[in-house]
Amino acid sequence: MRNLILASSSPFRRQILDKLQIEYSCISPDIDESALDNESPEALVARLAEAKAQKIAQSEPSSLIIGSDQVAVLGNEILGKPHTHENAVAQLKKLSGHTVTFLTGLSLVNSETGQAQTEVVPFKVVFRNLTEEMIENYLKAETPYNCAGSFKSEALGIVLFEKLEGEDPNTLIGLPLIRLVRMLENEGLNVL
Repeated sequence: MRNLILASSSPFRRQILDKLQIEYSCISPDIDESALDNESPEALVARLAEAKAQKIAQSEPSSLIIGSDQVAVLGNEILGKPHTHENAVAQLKKLSGHTVTFLTGLSLVNSETGQAQTEVVPFKVVFRNLTEEMIENYLKAETPYNCAGSFKSEALGIVLFEKLEGEDPNTLIGLPLIRLVRMLENEGLNVL
C-alpha cells in the first residue's frame, strides 16, 4: 500500500483528515506562497496546493500526497492576516453584513506516476451585521490576529456569521473531504 502524506503543518487540517480514520503522516512543505503578478485567487490556491504536494513528492516515492491552500476573498480582494488589534477591528468592520468566499485549493499527487488531481472548492460565509461591541468582545475572547479575515470559524468565530453556504463544511477549515475522498478513490484508495 502506498503511503498517504498530508503536506501541511496545520493542526486543523490534521483534525479534519483524522475523520476518515485512515493512516497518514504529515510533512510540512517549505514553499514560497507569494502570489504571482495578476494571479487570480482561484489560480493562486490551485497552484499553491499542487506545489505543496509536488514538493513533498520529490522526496517521498510511492506515496499519495495531499496539498491544500486557502484564501478568503471579499469581492476581488484577498483577506490577509491582520497581525494587530487595530487591523482586525478594521477588517471585521469591513466584513460586517457582507459575504466572504473561501477558496480552497486541493491537490492529490501520486509521486509514482507524477499525476496530480487539483480542484478549487468554494465556500461562502455571510457575516451578520456586527456592532463595535461584538467585534471588541470577539477579538478579546479569541485574539485571531494570525488568521486571515480576523476570525476562527472552527471556534467562537461562528457567532459572527448569518449563514454558511457550501457543499462540505470541512472546506471552511481548509480540507474539502468530500472532494478528497473522490480523489483518493480515483487512485484506488477506498476509505470504506
